[in-house]
Amino acid sequence: MKRLAEKLGDLLIKHKKTLSTAESCTGGMIAKVVTDIPGSSQYFMGGVVSYSNESKIKLLHVDRALIAKRGAVSKEIASAMAKGVQRLLHTDCAIAVTGIAGPEGGTPEKPVGLVYIAVIHNDTISIKRFIFKKDRDGNRQLTTDAAINILINMLNP
Repeated sequence: MKRLAEKLGDLLIKHKKTLSTAESCTGGMIAKVVTDIPGSSQYFMGGVVSYSNESKIKLLHVDRALIAKRGAVSKEIASAMAKGVQRLLHTDCAIAVTGIAGPEGGTPEKPVGLVYIAVIHNDTISIKRFIFKKDRDGNRQLTTDAAINILINMLNP
């Protein structure tokens, strides 16, 4: 995972881009991995751990009605979280994740391991849906790696 974060950092510096994160199911893991890299203050502007619906609404200005309609774990909420943190911290790039890490909380429609990742690079947004089949820590780790990889691919097509 550190190698991914180093590669991301190198690309952000090369392209003179800044990054912010909005994390739910990963609980700040993406921000931790990014800031484990010396010099990350050159490109990482900060992150929000918006674990509750209220924090998504108050901090990231996610529409309460959208949460009620789609649920906190949805592509629409991931997108709104990414746009919200990008606006809040005035960054070129943003990563947002929302999901069900487990071991409980899943339903047949939204099983444990379901994750939505939204990544913004300038005005382009990519939203991906994953179902990881690991334990809580494994699901969070895979989400972190996938999110970083998506941004790497957007910066380095």
